[in-house]
Amino acid sequence: MKKFLLGLFTIVITVTAACSKSNTGDPEENGGKPPLPPVAQKSYLELAKETRTFISNNLLTSSFSYRVNTTTKANECHQWYNVSQIYADAALFVAGDASVLPYMNNTFRFMEGFWDQADPNGGYFAAVKLDGTGAGGDKFVDDNGLTGVVYLEAYEITTGADRAAYLTKAKACANWLINSGLWDNTYGGGFWWSTAKSEKPSQSNGLAMHLFAKLYLVTGDAIYKEWAIKVDNWLRNTMFDSTSGLYIWRINGPGSGTRHFEKFTYDNAIMLEASIVFGQAINDPKYLAKAKAIGDAMNIILWNSASKGYIFNTDPTQSRVNPAWCGWGTQGMIRLYEQDKDVKWLNYARNNINALNKATRDPNTHAYYYFASFNGNNRSPEVEGVDQAWMQRIQALMSTIDK
Repeated sequence: MKKFLLGLFTIVITVTAACSKSNTGDPEENGGKPPLPPVAQKSYLELAKETRTFISNNLLTSSFSYRVNTTTKANECHQWYNVSQIYADAALFVAGDASVLPYMNNTFRFMEGFWDQADPNGGYFAAVKLDGTGAGGDKFVDDNGLTGVVYLEAYEITTGADRAAYLTKAKACANWLINSGLWDNTYGGGFWWSTAKSEKPSQSNGLAMHLFAKLYLVTGDAIYKEWAIKVDNWLRNTMFDSTSGLYIWRINGPGSGTRHFEKFTYDNAIMLEASIVFGQAINDPKYLAKAKAIGDAMNIILWNSASKGYIFNTDPTQSRVNPAWCGWGTQGMIRLYEQDKDVKWLNYARNNINALNKATRDPNTHAYYYFASFNGNNRSPEVEGVDQAWMQRIQALMSTIDK
């Protein structure tokens, strides 16, 4: 997923009119006029629905695909952007909006255009045209791992033939990972990021681990447990930085073996969630403790205490935040809260949403910008589909918790 970064190196949100700047309730302070009405406040569910409306009006196509963005790549369709929208719609459906279910299922059917029909093990390509033709690009481990995880969530909330189809395709994603040839002994194991074999990142392996562990819970098939253990062992032995308590970014290769010690919010949110599911799969409570320790480390090292939000990464040259990659931190905190009901996790989850709304949300269009400073300045011009999807998702998740 960092392939889109290679060129880069409250609880409610308050909506105010310009005239409400000095709404104190005191007639004298309001120029002798009666007090202005209370400032309108929107719930997370309302915000999620507004985001979905923007997506439907600006990114959705007649094929039930989604454009990459509204500017430079309006005629392109990327695999993990589309599957992130399925993820977002699954969360909104659970939050009570049944209208998104047909969109979710139709986009799932559209996803078949990304599938490698020439490979007996399949696997999703990175891109297609808006009509689903012309699949190409590399096949990415993180794209396929995330897709399997998303499909298993859709499997849990659907019925009948749709439910069966989601499970079948999640298993197909895992089968491609196992048989892709992208796991080898270079650097002691681990999945390469993609078929280009340029690097081995934590997030690609974490998503694969999550998928394998979840499939073992759902199916009881021992091969998924074996692979989950295999990936976990490599991640802990090779990618975990005990000094910080977080997972590092990547190992370059082949050949150089340079370890990159930058810590990313979404890498560690992925590892946090994978640890929870893995612990459930092998019935080992120590993994919940590991997940909590990752969460605590995130909330020290990856948290901007002044702006009350997650930073993108620890690279001091990167001062801006991104809705999808930083928003993933909220999902991690929600997952921890679901396990132990400790409200401290929810405080981080909510504050992070609020910080991203301040930094990247356009209050007029309800769109989210690709990158921005915490104070809302220095915004990138792009409005990326994946960012809309993730803000829809995490606010829908938060609204479900807050019911």
